[in-house]
Amino acid sequence: MSHQRVAVRCPSCSPAAETAHEVLNRGGGVTVRCADCGHVHKTTIEEETTVERRVIVSQEDESTEARVPFPPDEELSTGDEFLVDTEEAILTARVTSLELPDDVRAEAAPVDDVETIWARAVGNVAVNLTLHPRDGGHDETRSVKIQVPGDEAFVVGETHDYGGESFTVERLLVREDATGYDREGFDHPGDAAQAKDLKRVYARDETSRRRAWSGW
Repeated sequence: MSHQRVAVRCPSCSPAAETAHEVLNRGGGVTVRCADCGHVHKTTIEEETTVERRVIVSQEDESTEARVPFPPDEELSTGDEFLVDTEEAILTARVTSLELPDDVRAEAAPVDDVETIWARAVGNVAVNLTLHPRDGGHDETRSVKIQVPGDEAFVVGETHDYGGESFTVERLLVREDATGYDREGFDHPGDAAQAKDLKRVYARDETSRRRAWSGW
């Protein structure tokens, strides 16, 4: 059976800095063994406390509710990402809003002040595409939704292939909860954004062209 490992100071080889130790016994104080020098000694380990908070995660048209533990002194902000363990799966979620007492909404608050965390699943996401024909006509413009990993990058000027669609990106529109971007729209060659940050992708439709090539 493996022992729990903790970081504490070793009086023999590391009295000034914490090193890895194995927990041997918790009765009558905690007995640990230094992983570096093997010295066995007693120590005190502060037990980390957590508080559970209600989390509602939206994914497409569905919402999932769960309880997630957090350190009580942690500061939460819109855009923060964390894992949510639900009955169906473990989701990567991004904070979209924090609900405080009396139905007050906030973009940032200590966990102790938060009643409900509203979030959006960003591990796998749906990306909205607006595809126009290569000849520039608008009558055949299509709106398509594709499923991709949240960290998949879309780049202006590059051609992408997903879910049977082929398209060359011309403009990216990012979400309000996306962080690390200095503007909402991107339309210069090389501009890029991750799928989880995108509200919509405007692109030139290459699908029929690719299908024609595949027929040769």
